[in-house]
Amino acid sequence: MAAAGNPLSSATTSTEQPATATGTVTKPLDFSADSVPKRIVLSPDQRSYCLEALTAFKEKRCHSPGKIDSEFSVLQKNRLKASEMKSRCSVALDSTNISKNRYTDVLPFDNSRVVLDPCKDYRPSARGYINASFVSISERVSRFIATQGPLPHTFEDFWEMIIQNRCPVIVMLTRLVDNYKTVKCGDYFQAEDGPRTFGNICVVTKCIKTSDTSLILRNLEVNYIESEEPPSHVLHIQYPEWPDHGVPEDTLAVREILNRTHDVPLSLGPIVVHCSAGIGRTGTYCTIHNTIQRILGGDMSALDIVNTVAIFRSQRIGMVQTMDQYLFCYDAIIDELEHLISDDNGEKTP
Repeated sequence: MAAAGNPLSSATTSTEQPATATGTVTKPLDFSADSVPKRIVLSPDQRSYCLEALTAFKEKRCHSPGKIDSEFSVLQKNRLKASEMKSRCSVALDSTNISKNRYTDVLPFDNSRVVLDPCKDYRPSARGYINASFVSISERVSRFIATQGPLPHTFEDFWEMIIQNRCPVIVMLTRLVDNYKTVKCGDYFQAEDGPRTFGNICVVTKCIKTSDTSLILRNLEVNYIESEEPPSHVLHIQYPEWPDHGVPEDTLAVREILNRTHDVPLSLGPIVVHCSAGIGRTGTYCTIHNTIQRILGGDMSALDIVNTVAIFRSQRIGMVQTMDQYLFCYDAIIDELEHLISDDNGEKTP
């Protein structure tokens, strides 16, 4: 099992507050470089939910690994066929949009794709196409936009999506270039030497911080160049050490991302999550985040991880690509539940 441990959120701060299923808070989010995630303090009911879930997950992970293998096998047997993808991804396969797809076999479904507003500038709208999908299970927990790593000619579309959907957080689970010198994502954000412009949009990096778990945190301001409205503040969280088609060595960094996004109010837009294709690492993170949130809210149907992944796959093709990633979902959820119910001395509850 992936190594357990306390993420940065384990440090008690003066701003402790009870955990909520939705993460809704009255105070605005703190996007400063020095901000730390608030400690999640469980109510008695939430502690009971976490204990029940932890017992169930550990029983399956430690004593019935064959059940987990069978779950993933079922998911793989029910994968979408190429012929079905063609009929369900007609906009993505339109001749005006094909070049906007990083991979020819990872396309958004027509009924769950993100649709950009009609463009008001020089770009053809192409029916508002971007390779991105809305992914969610319940209105009481975080909504996601799962998307591919932007291509150079889709940078402006990406930032248009962020502004139009009021997205407060971008979770980037890839490097720009992997160890084999293969480009996995375009450089759509780095602007340490000043503002960057993408068509009619300006992006400014206000501050950068690297956490102890290798996360790179950026506070970005995003706005239309000629807008008189205040800019949107976007927290950009990059986890460059998560290998493509693989899993991290431990669960600490992924759980820190979860804790840093715990307080994002649902009144804001969806959390954007992407890797390279926007399905493997992206689907894995969305599954972990969604499961923990639903357990905190008392929704014990969250224990059915295979159903969660199946629902996500019905909204974006291939979410959670490999058996290792599926197992990592269990490991990260178990580690986080153990941390949530640990006592003040850091000892795990028996």
